[in-house]
Amino acid sequence: MGARILLFVSVIPVILLGKYFIDKDRNKEPRELLTKLFFGGVASVIFALIITLLLEFIFPFLANDAENLNMFELFIYVFFGIALVEEVSKWIFVYKISFNHQEFDEIYDMVLYAVFVSLGFACIENILYVFNGGITVGLVRGILAVPGHCVDAVFMGHYLGKAKTCEIANNAIGKKKNIMLSILIPTIMHGIYDFCLFAGTWVTISIFVLFVIISYILAIKKIKEYANKEEKMRYKHNFCAKCGAKVESNFCPFCGHKNI
Repeated sequence: MGARILLFVSVIPVILLGKYFIDKDRNKEPRELLTKLFFGGVASVIFALIITLLLEFIFPFLANDAENLNMFELFIYVFFGIALVEEVSKWIFVYKISFNHQEFDEIYDMVLYAVFVSLGFACIENILYVFNGGITVGLVRGILAVPGHCVDAVFMGHYLGKAKTCEIANNAIGKKKNIMLSILIPTIMHGIYDFCLFAGTWVTISIFVLFVIISYILAIKKIKEYANKEEKMRYKHNFCAKCGAKVESNFCPFCGHKNI
C-alpha cells in the first residue's frame, strides 16, 4: 500500500471532524489558536509516551501485551496505563493553552478547544496505527477511534466550560468539582471503550457497541446544545476592573488587564 494512500486514510477523519466542529461554531475562533491547540495535541502524544515509559518502569506488568494480562491487570492497564495517561496529557495542553485565553467566552469554545487537542493526539496515533496495520485499520479507526477521542473531548470541554462559569461566579468549590470531572469523565469513558475491546469477549463487545452508540448520541446533544447558545459568559459586570472599559471576555482589549 502506497505511503500517500495510508497517510490520506490516516488524516482524512481528522480533517473532516475538525471541519464539522468548526462549522458548528457560530462565532469562529482564531485559526492561530486552533492550530496551537492541534499541535498541543501532537505534543501531548510525546508527553503521554514519557509517562507510559515511567509507569512501565515502576509497574513492569504494564509493558506486557494486553492478551497476557488477567482481568484485574487489564483493568489497571487500560484505565490507568492508557486512559488516565492519555486524557491527563491532553487535558494539560487544553487547560494551559485555552482556559484563561481571552477568546474563551462561550462553553462551546472550550468544547472546540478540547476537540482540537484531541484531534492532534488522534492524528499522530492514527498515522502510527495505519502505517503499521494498513488501510483496513485506518477505516475502522476512522469510524471508531478518532471520533472516540472527540467524544471524550466534548465532555472534557463541557466540564471545563462549567468550571469557567463557576470561576466567574466566584464558586471555588464548583470550579474544583468541574475541573476534576473534566479529567475523570473522559478517563472513565476512554477506559470503558478500551477495556471492552481488549477483553474481547462477546459480552464486552456487546457492551462496547452499546456504549459507542450512547456516547455518540450524548456528545451530539451536547454539541447542539452549546453550539446553538448565543449567550456569552458574563465577566464581572462586563466592565474592566482597572480602566473601566466595557469588556466581553476575561481580558480587557484596551489595557490588557485580566478581569477574573
